[in-house]
Amino acid sequence: MVPDEIEDLGFPEQIPSGDRVLKELWVGSELEGEVDDVGKRSPDARGLLPGGRRTLTQAPLRLCHPGMSFLRCSAESWVSGAQGGSVQAVTLSAAPPSYFRGFTLIALKENREGDKEEDHAGTFQIIDEEETQFMSNCPVAVTESTPRRRTRIQVFWIAPPAGTGCVILKASIVQKRIIYFQDEGSLTKKLCEQDSTFDGVTDKPILDCCACGTAKYRLTFYGNWSEKTHPKDYPRRANHWSAIIGGSHSKNYVLWEYGGYASEGVKQVAELGSPVKMEEEIRQQSDEVLTVIKAKAQWPAWQPLNVRAAPSAEFSVDRTRHLMSFLTMMGPSPDWNVGLSAEDLCTKECGWVQKVVQDLIPWDAGTDSGVTYESPNKPTIPQEKIRPLTSLDHPQSPFYDPEGGSITQVARVVIERIARKGEQCNIVPDNVDDIVADLAPEEKDEDDTPETCIYSNWSPWSACSSSTCDKGKRMRQRMLKAQLDLSVPCPDTQDFQPCMGPGCSDEDGSTCTMSEWITWSPCSISCGMGMRSRERYVKQFPEDGSVCTLPTEETEKCTVNEECSPSSCLMTEWGEWDECSATCGMGMKKRHRMIKMSPADGSMCKAETSQAEKCMMPECHTIPCLLSPWSEWSDCSVTCGKGMRTRQRMLKSLAELGDCNEDLEQVEKCMLPECPIDCELTEWSQWSECNKSCGKGHMIRTRIIQMEPQFGGAPCPETVQRKKCRIRKCLRNPSIQKLRWREARESRRSEQLKEESEGEQFPGCRMRPWTAWSECTKLCGGGIQERYMTVKKRFKSSQFTSCKDKKEIRACNVHPC
Repeated sequence: MVPDEIEDLGFPEQIPSGDRVLKELWVGSELEGEVDDVGKRSPDARGLLPGGRRTLTQAPLRLCHPGMSFLRCSAESWVSGAQGGSVQAVTLSAAPPSYFRGFTLIALKENREGDKEEDHAGTFQIIDEEETQFMSNCPVAVTESTPRRRTRIQVFWIAPPAGTGCVILKASIVQKRIIYFQDEGSLTKKLCEQDSTFDGVTDKPILDCCACGTAKYRLTFYGNWSEKTHPKDYPRRANHWSAIIGGSHSKNYVLWEYGGYASEGVKQVAELGSPVKMEEEIRQQSDEVLTVIKAKAQWPAWQPLNVRAAPSAEFSVDRTRHLMSFLTMMGPSPDWNVGLSAEDLCTKECGWVQKVVQDLIPWDAGTDSGVTYESPNKPTIPQEKIRPLTSLDHPQSPFYDPEGGSITQVARVVIERIARKGEQCNIVPDNVDDIVADLAPEEKDEDDTPETCIYSNWSPWSACSSSTCDKGKRMRQRMLKAQLDLSVPCPDTQDFQPCMGPGCSDEDGSTCTMSEWITWSPCSISCGMGMRSRERYVKQFPEDGSVCTLPTEETEKCTVNEECSPSSCLMTEWGEWDECSATCGMGMKKRHRMIKMSPADGSMCKAETSQAEKCMMPECHTIPCLLSPWSEWSDCSVTCGKGMRTRQRMLKSLAELGDCNEDLEQVEKCMLPECPIDCELTEWSQWSECNKSCGKGHMIRTRIIQMEPQFGGAPCPETVQRKKCRIRKCLRNPSIQKLRWREARESRRSEQLKEESEGEQFPGCRMRPWTAWSECTKLCGGGIQERYMTVKKRFKSSQFTSCKDKKEIRACNVHPC
């Protein structure tokens, strides 16, 4: 609605023809937890509300309204809970050069007019009192504190209790003398209730399983955490995923859960990457656990699948133990990890889930308060609940985003059903025929070794010791490169396996088992015909040690936007990748393409002609540096002013195992309050002439302040001193006294005339007359005057040092101020 007349708020009286207003209403990330009373600021060291739990919702969504405004929000729902609703950051924004001077923001229950107090839902909380305030005649609404030009304001909205339903956030804005208000569209946002403790985590009850028989699954973990996907402060040297630990279990046992507290086993995984304690805890629950899930650690955290296969593990489930949980630490980190908790593999149709694909974001175990990958140890006391990391946790966090965007996923887990055993009782028939006569026991983890033992890769299997169909043995070896903890024994470096001579195996030993194809990559161009590729990896190499010849990559043509615009350009296909710039470890490789046809409209072609990406060659056989956390900073080297402070860390791995170029000490500047500066003065001047020609008088001397005291330094002492003087007694007969004064004055005048004509004679030189006295340096309180006599002529026989310019000083204006 646009009223004919509104109160003059100092806005321009006219709005130019065709002027448009571009406004955005943001509904930010959820901040779940306690908040202060409405209207009070509650800044927090971690950037939001005290005690606040933050939950990041989905990526921003933009809906356009032509010519007026558009709305974005990073939350499509609000979350209810036992402790009250979640907290949303709501932002009203104008895209420059547009602006607004005033606004009103309200939250209404769906299908309510707002005439009654109960029509309003939730409460607003002021963030900046200089920008926003509650309306005096409508305390449930938020408005501007002062009318002025602005492009953005932000407040918090605290969701109502559970059961309220959907809520409509409405904003009206004032630009110049016009009020814009939209019942539907860019200045209105609808949020509906979502029953969830954390976004992306459904707090659904675990039902009893009605499936029959047992099922076997394979868990495959794909770590996507790399410098390319998460460049901020990425730890280049020590990045890794710890060994995966978990199990298939019943609903009576919880390995770890969102909103719960970490056990000692979870704490050791999250902080140290050690699965030993957690495996002990799982095995103590033998009646509730069917399979212990274990997979090897990954150093570094990411490598191409054609260089290193993704770690995997197999496990089984049955009717009572149909849940699956696992955990792995992302290192280095304070206590950050990823995983699944109580993933139910039993369907409501009494069958077994065929496949689960889940993208993972990091979670905080609540045991350490560090905010960066390599923060020093800082135990959280008291311990906090397990919670997801968000992009609003702390400005120093590697995942920080001031707009509250979603965290890019760091890993993906794929759980595939590979076999079923026993009589099945599905209500809905299963379309995958994977029922077997018997389920093979889970294979022992190939790399079931402590992380303190660092080995080379296994060598290929040797030839079988038997050339006939009699049973023989074959062997493979690996080298122990480092034993980082001498108290933990390292397993053998040799492995043996039974075998028979060529042609005696029941199965063809030259076959290799491949994984399923991974999803196609994006098309290589954004317009016209390009190429896309997909990969797979070798799951099992041939038993006879031969090379697997099946392809691990395939490509095909793809077309994007066949009707390209005149500004599009046609490119050749990408050339082959250059060789990796490194012979071992991490390097870079490039590929190039050329412009086949320039844009029809004559514009410049904006398509890239070269690409670069990281490449990983075989490991360089170096021992990773194991370092202790940084110590606390030392005291400043000075007690005031500028100084230095230091902190140290220690090398935990043995020095003889390899060179470690990491710094063990850091130095930085520190600043304490300024040091006191005392008052500084010149030396005393010569005493002045007596101020009386007879009788009692006084002489003075002065000194000048060169530096005033600063920062509490010693104050300045006196700058003028007086002392008494007496020339002679004054004569009582005034006439005689006047006569003598006249004689003295005439004598001085004659001497002055003589000096002016001839100059004053000194040994070895003739001097010019004295200059006139300079102006007094002070108007009162005792100043000084100066005059000078310079050399007029120096005789040849004179000594240079005996004939110099002369200077006299006398007191002036000695009367008190």
